[in-house]
Order: sequence, then structure tokens, then C-alpha cells
Amino acid sequence: MEIYRKYGAKSLKAVEHVVLLLIAIATVVAIGQEGVHIFEVGTVELADLLLLFIYLEVLAMVANYAESGKLPVRMPLYIAIVALARYLILDMKAMEDWRVFTVSLSTLVLACTVIVIRWGQLKMPYPRNQEYDN
Repeated sequence: MEIYRKYGAKSLKAVEHVVLLLIAIATVVAIGQEGVHIFEVGTVELADLLLLFIYLEVLAMVANYAESGKLPVRMPLYIAIVALARYLILDMKAMEDWRVFTVSLSTLVLACTVIVIRWGQLKMPYPRNQEYDN
């Protein structure tokens, strides 16, 4: 049974690294496509910058996870906040009032969540566990 656990864990780790590499490659390709789009149009709009920022955050999240093996919960929340802001910027004129309100409220809830998580990390940190620090 120990051999299954050993090879199972190694197999899952290998799949994890392959998927991280796929995410990184797909993100770099998307950045390139957005760069080509900006070059073809000849102007840089705020929506383009926010999309590039989302891509940058995804790359930073992949790099952080690859280096430490840990994924801070805040990083996907930052990506979600920027994605909601981009959604509002692009579609606000076509949205009904209630939809603008709910997207804005969702952004506020996510921002408050980030603050609460950060406060919790500062005021109530996890005790260091040598088993997981290696």
C-alpha cells in the first residue's frame, strides 16, 4: 500500500506541474494575442490594460504556486476584483441598474474579504509547522 501512496503522490505532483505549465503557456499566448490586438487597433484602452493586468496576476499566481507550493487565497480574489471592474467598464452602458449594483456589491464584498483575510493573517497567524515548511 505504501508503494501506491508514494507513486500516487508523485504522479499527482507531475500532473500538477504539467497543468501549471499549461496555464503559464496559455497565459503567455493570451498576452501575445492581446498585444497583437492592441497593435492592430493602434490604441490602448483601459479594458486592454485591465485584461493584461489579469494575465499578469495569473502568471504571478502560477509562479508563486510553483515556487512555494502554496496558493494564497487573496490572489484569485484580486483577479476576480479586476475581472469584475473590467466587466463594469466594458458593459456598464448596456447594463440595467440592478446589474450594475450587484456587480458593484460583489466587488465590494470581494474587497472586504481580502481585507478580512489579510487582517486575520496579521493578527492570528498559523503556528509554524516544521513538517510543512520543508
